[in-house]
Amino acid sequence: MRRFRYVVADVFTDEPLAGNQLAVFTDARDLDPRTMQRLAREMNFSETVFVLPPRSDQADVRLRIFTPGTELPFAGHPILGAAFVLGGPLQKIVIRIECDAGVVPVELEREGARITFGWMDQPRFSWRPFERADALLAVLGVEASDLPVEEYALGPGHVYLALESVDDVGGLRPDFAALGSITDSGINCFARNGEAWKTRMFIGGKAGGFEDPATGSAAGPLAVHLARHGRIRFGEEIRIEQGAEVGRPSTLFAVVDGTHERIERVRVGGSAVVVARGEFSVP
Repeated sequence: MRRFRYVVADVFTDEPLAGNQLAVFTDARDLDPRTMQRLAREMNFSETVFVLPPRSDQADVRLRIFTPGTELPFAGHPILGAAFVLGGPLQKIVIRIECDAGVVPVELEREGARITFGWMDQPRFSWRPFERADALLAVLGVEASDLPVEEYALGPGHVYLALESVDDVGGLRPDFAALGSITDSGINCFARNGEAWKTRMFIGGKAGGFEDPATGSAAGPLAVHLARHGRIRFGEEIRIEQGAEVGRPSTLFAVVDGTHERIERVRVGGSAVVVARGEFSVP
């Protein structure tokens, strides 16, 4: 039997048992992709990652990122969470993590030996009007979006709907099977909440049907969406609140630098805490 150690971290929170859960297998050199997928299904978190030697000389490590059902080219909370787990052994201020979407740098902040915060640069992404906006609004029971309904492509796709109030966002009770018949992308519904933005992210039935407690890959595009449509300034840092409805409150930060004509840099930040360590024995 081969033994593989893993670490469980709660990401986009500084308190245990909140945020988004992540399993990090810290040395996956002897694991094949089929077994990685089976282990991700066994963990049954939204994502599980496997650490490998980098293929690029621009990276420190390589990650393969799996949901219980498939592999992803990029996801936000797995990259940030893995940086927290690996930051101690690697002793780096900036960890460069290779994934199928490219090399993602994560800058870590410390208080003494403890890592307290991380900022990751997100890969480039594109956007376009979402073609089935009317059907989506009907399924959600929402009359209209305050901003154009657009889809952003960043490994996983994300569609954004701006609602009038946080009560409107909190009151959503989506039909996940119906959502899955419209799109495989994440559905992000948001509203301003004082100095922050409240958001919820739903994945339709084709991916199992669930609400994500903290979505790092959606935070950067949300900042871009708000800046493009004049709700925030370019260069303005936003705080995003997510996960309360599923009992895992999370806090994310995002900032987009550039102009309407040219997006220069998109960063997403947050904290993470290690909550468990274990070992799998597999043939």
